[in-house]
Amino acid sequence: MTKTTRTTRTTRLAVATAAGLLLLAACGSGTSDNPSDGSAHGSHQAAGATPTAKSTTTPTGGANAADTAFAQGMVPHHRQAIEMASLAPTRAESAEVKALAEEIKKAQDPEIATLSGWLTSWGQQVPAADSGHEGHDMSSMMSSAEMDLLAKASGKAFDTEFLRLMVKHHEGAVAMARTERTEGAHQPAKDMADAIIRSQGAEISRMNALLAKN
Repeated sequence: MTKTTRTTRTTRLAVATAAGLLLLAACGSGTSDNPSDGSAHGSHQAAGATPTAKSTTTPTGGANAADTAFAQGMVPHHRQAIEMASLAPTRAESAEVKALAEEIKKAQDPEIATLSGWLTSWGQQVPAADSGHEGHDMSSMMSSAEMDLLAKASGKAFDTEFLRLMVKHHEGAVAMARTERTEGAHQPAKDMADAIIRSQGAEISRMNALLAKN
């Protein structure tokens, strides 16, 4: 074989090898542009990415916006009811009014603790102690003027004003509870709503009966 022939074959081999490498590179580029084809590029990208938490539609342990609104609204609502009931021992004349006020305090104080605990576990803000009804559409909350009037009353006048205002207050709580019962997702909150509807509904009837006697 002549030197010229060997040189020609060597040149052809080099050209063929280069063409093959170019073809392989083109194929590799095509698969890496498609992240859904399970290519090596896609796998490498996934392996090098920072892990993220699994997405979920219930980040608050099964509670929804209605549950949060119920808890954040009911906490200050209950606090005001307890504030009103705390006036009864020294200002009420009727033993029935005093007994009713004590029942309200005993029922609602533990519920405040429960509601606050839920909000904390859901990563939601617990209303501040002095928040009143700020930020909440609760017409059943007493105004500062109404609270001042109640605090200054005594005897039978206190009994009448307490019953009148507490009926309005309870009606607001029942309305909030009904909304929670139909729109909430957290079963314990819905159960509390049912209990509020039953207990405060019965207390409304008692208070209206007492008002009728005055």
